[in-house]
Amino acid sequence: MKSSIAVLGAAIAAVSAAQPAHRHGHQHLHKEKRAPAANPVADYVTVPGPTEVVYVLNGMPISESEVQQGIKNGTLIFAKDGALSSAPKGYVPSSTQPPSSYVAPTTSVSKPVDTPQPTKEAPKPAPPPANKPSPPSYGSGATGVDADFPDGELSCDTFPSQYGAVAVEWTGLGGWTGVQCPGSGSGSSGMDNIKTVTSGGRCEEDSYCSYACPPGYQKSQWPTMQGATGQSVGGIQCKNGKLQLTNPGMSKKLCMKGTDKVQVLVKNTLSKNVAVCRTDYPGTESETVPVDTQPGQTSNLTCPDADNYYKWQGGSTSAQYYVNPAGVSVEDACQWGTSANPWGNFAPMNLGVGYSNGAAWLSIFQNAPTTDAKLDFCVEIVGDGISGSCKYANGQYCSGSSCSSTTGCTVSLSSGTATFVFS
Repeated sequence: MKSSIAVLGAAIAAVSAAQPAHRHGHQHLHKEKRAPAANPVADYVTVPGPTEVVYVLNGMPISESEVQQGIKNGTLIFAKDGALSSAPKGYVPSSTQPPSSYVAPTTSVSKPVDTPQPTKEAPKPAPPPANKPSPPSYGSGATGVDADFPDGELSCDTFPSQYGAVAVEWTGLGGWTGVQCPGSGSGSSGMDNIKTVTSGGRCEEDSYCSYACPPGYQKSQWPTMQGATGQSVGGIQCKNGKLQLTNPGMSKKLCMKGTDKVQVLVKNTLSKNVAVCRTDYPGTESETVPVDTQPGQTSNLTCPDADNYYKWQGGSTSAQYYVNPAGVSVEDACQWGTSANPWGNFAPMNLGVGYSNGAAWLSIFQNAPTTDAKLDFCVEIVGDGISGSCKYANGQYCSGSSCSSTTGCTVSLSSGTATFVFS
């Protein structure tokens, strides 16, 4: 996986660079993530791996689209034991048709009471129109984003959605985007032997439990002590059975906004959704923080302020987003994937977003060297006051008349609004 902290991809070095014209590679690099190796401890692997599931209802397999629709309209729920079998799955576009288990609402009218006077039977009302299930709005279930977190009061079994955190159920971690457990060798030089809890795990004692925030916000909590060899660790901690803040000096809230100097948006003008997934950083660095842009929808993208956010070994960091092919659900897109499909960490494109040295630096670049896959729609950064131009179309990244199939492009903005437009 490429660095989640370089603002501008191949175009500039890092958010601390004063000039946008540098053509360096990423200054801050992390290990490339791969499928997990076999581990004798069943509950852990050192990096998160893909989770593939099949769904069974009354002994019969049903498609993922039927499951998603059933959950949306309330006709299906997951069993508490979550018993699912592993199986490969292919890409199935989201369906707008109701699943086979859907039962339309019915109405009934009582017959009038007999009286000596002749009466007419009451007319039956027209059946109500079937409600078309609306797409899920991730972040809508979170409330209290501006409320202080009750430090040390909530049980570790409680996901804190009432304090702004957005539950990401598809990770299989009770809504958490990632759970990290430091090993016994951790000391004053940093955490060692950090284990990543896999799907089916939970926020357990002494672990750091990371979470997503609504679009326009980002998590504010990570411990001062980080990995001894450069690993990032993020989230709140489960200590003595209670959830505790790890960075109260940054904020007593779980979520915080990025810079207020500029606004960064993403607009989807396509006929299908586009899942935009932010790297969970600091943390497991998997792409599990969702922004589900629906057709015709405009959403916020958080733009971290380099002077007021996580520092990696003293260096400033920014946000990295993965842009997935149109029609791929956030459940499929915003998690660890495989090379069999161009989504997840194999999504074709990355967006770099960060604010430093008096300007926002915004970039579009190829997800290299992970994949050479290309999106089949256009992406362009537009807005008044933007310095430079940046557009992806037909497999080419163009800054003005200069185009490349591999080198991305960058613009800057000192004030106002910039929008990534999908068309």
